[in-house]
Amino acid sequence: MADKNNKSSIFVWEGKDKNGRLAKGELSSKSLALAKAELRKQGISPTKVRKKSINIGGRGKKIKPMDIALFTRQLATMTKAGVPMLQAFDITAEGMEKPAMKDLLGQIKNDVAGGTNLADSLRKHPKYFDELYCNLVHSGEQSGALESLLDRIATYKEKSEALKAKIKKAMNYPIAVMAVAFIVTGILLVKVVPQFEEVFAGFGAELPAFTQMVINISEVMQEWWYIVIFGFAIFIFVFRKLLERSQKARNKMDLFILKVPVIGQIIDKSAIARFARTLSTTFAAGVPLVEALDSVAGAAGNVLYREAAIKIKEDISTGQQLQFSMRNTNVFPSLAVQMVGIGEESGALDEMLDKVANYYEDEVDNMVDGLTSLMEPMIMVVLGTLVGGLIVAMYLPIFQLGSVV
Repeated sequence: MADKNNKSSIFVWEGKDKNGRLAKGELSSKSLALAKAELRKQGISPTKVRKKSINIGGRGKKIKPMDIALFTRQLATMTKAGVPMLQAFDITAEGMEKPAMKDLLGQIKNDVAGGTNLADSLRKHPKYFDELYCNLVHSGEQSGALESLLDRIATYKEKSEALKAKIKKAMNYPIAVMAVAFIVTGILLVKVVPQFEEVFAGFGAELPAFTQMVINISEVMQEWWYIVIFGFAIFIFVFRKLLERSQKARNKMDLFILKVPVIGQIIDKSAIARFARTLSTTFAAGVPLVEALDSVAGAAGNVLYREAAIKIKEDISTGQQLQFSMRNTNVFPSLAVQMVGIGEESGALDEMLDKVANYYEDEVDNMVDGLTSLMEPMIMVVLGTLVGGLIVAMYLPIFQLGSVV
């Protein structure tokens, strides 16, 4: 209860200064009475003082990982330039466009101003600052090298978010192809095929099987289109909930994605890059290798590499070298294992892991660009096949009628 009572809050105030001019602003204080007393000390006659409402993650203004990456970079830059921590928070918050982000930084600043260390202040917001982030900040505070650690964390967050953006870009193209294909097919079945069906009704002859199948599908779509759309939406909703709540389902999905042509290779290389980047960052921060592998497992992003990190941790605990542990998992490519081996032998493991991460991030970048080029003709092929198939189905009876005549 004592901690709760000592927690500072932000108060919004309005009043008049010593010269009688209207003034307003914000003030951090532990209570309304103390806020008013502080204003009077500053020569302000308060007319209105109220606690500022906190609205983190409001509609349309949710805090995204890239916002956290931007904040980390700005904080790292200012602390490295010698700007005091509290002032750095004020400057950073002022430059943020999202009110939710301003409020989040205000809460962290208040905790720090109240005597809480930065790592513990960040831990109060696990939605935005994960265990790895907080542990690295804690290491920086303990070692007295917070400035350099923040710079390293900023680089890690920027690289991680850039990699995630590339993965999303790679995944969006197949989804776009499928969406366009469904929309075009639906329009043709509901609007175009019925026109041909009226013409065929006057033929008085049996239609080809392919044509009849398309007409049957068209009739179902005309009659039950809302049920088809609703059913598809329900399927997507249930599938997403299943992935959110079932670790087993997520694991199976992770393994399935790795087997998908092209996409699987991109996910695989991105997982290697994430593994190397996380291990490089934590190891360079002075975290023991065994403990660092816990963070690596948590940030792996794929069950195959998460289990590999856990297996490597067990091997390292028994005194085995990292390169041999990685090779024994049969997950990592020979190039990554050899580069790690060179890093171990030369005593520059963090630098070599950083090179591994850069190499595979570049590979992902190139593969995503290649996929983009590949998907453009793929869209044409898919749409051409669908539209062409429907046209052939509609004209088959006319061709047959012409041959009879």
